[in-house]
Amino acid sequence: MSEEDKTTPQEGEKVEKASTPEEESTATFEPVVRLEEVETKSGEEDEEILHGMRCKLFVYGETLLDKGTGKKSWRERGIGEIRLLKHREHQRIRVLMRQEKTMKIIVNHVLDPRIKLEANAGSDRSWVWSAFDFAEGELTETVFAARFADSDIAGTFKAKFEECQKEMEKLLAGEDSATGGEEADEAAAALEKLKTTDDE
Repeated sequence: MSEEDKTTPQEGEKVEKASTPEEESTATFEPVVRLEEVETKSGEEDEEILHGMRCKLFVYGETLLDKGTGKKSWRERGIGEIRLLKHREHQRIRVLMRQEKTMKIIVNHVLDPRIKLEANAGSDRSWVWSAFDFAEGELTETVFAARFADSDIAGTFKAKFEECQKEMEKLLAGEDSATGGEEADEAAAALEKLKTTDDE
């Protein structure tokens, strides 16, 4: 049999059409394990966001390879939104930043009024500061650098950061906040009207 005979259809054979309609699958797959929906808590439920901006965060310190040598350098910790959060109950403000996608906490410290934001050498769009950070689960003094998209965004962040620091300074000094003062005055007036007398 020649090769031509193999490739050409013989008489009487039906040639299948190349465009046969595809059949739609009707198979159903049941999951082996059923997972219940679990409510996750981020720890930010009782806080309101005062300010938030996307930035890249750097940390100054020893790398794993340089541990114990004293050789320190800047290393990237992650990209995400750095936020200033105010607790609704005790009014304290903290700085929190989560890494994009993984949502891992990479900055978590109280906004101490003594923190000084300093311009990073050679850049008008990044700030450097030192704080006691709790992102890794233990309190460690860390030097941070946050780099923003442009100098305007960096300036806005610094202004809001310093405004929140003044608010924290007043709170730590024991001054009353402007909000909620009317309710306290009404309660004090109502208490003055109360009298305890014996009518015997």
